[in-house]
Amino acid sequence: MIKKVINIKKVNISVTIPKKHLKKIKKVLFDEGIGKIGNYTNCSLTTKCIGTYMPTKLSNPYIGQKNKLQRIKEIKLELICNIDEVSKTINIIKRTHPYEEPVINIIPIIDENIFK
Repeated sequence: MIKKVINIKKVNISVTIPKKHLKKIKKVLFDEGIGKIGNYTNCSLTTKCIGTYMPTKLSNPYIGQKNKLQRIKEIKLELICNIDEVSKTINIIKRTHPYEEPVINIIPIIDENIFK
């Protein structure tokens, strides 16, 4: 058995966004060079989804009421990001996202060449 060292160079970043904010957030990310794959720019994937949450009494919800379970139609935005751009990407999302606590998922991507 051969052991291989996995060096993570890229991640998949996803965040759910109210539909009316999607265009603005994508523009800011793309203007900063996020979403580049090889010779292609402005690369992303969007999926319709339903988010659920219950704001507590200490929250300041953008949508919904405190102490009431919310079901919100959202868009999940996914982008490929170089590992050295993750902090910048997170900061852009937090700065432009309307939610008080946006959920940002960061998934490491293994380069497929490691399996050759």
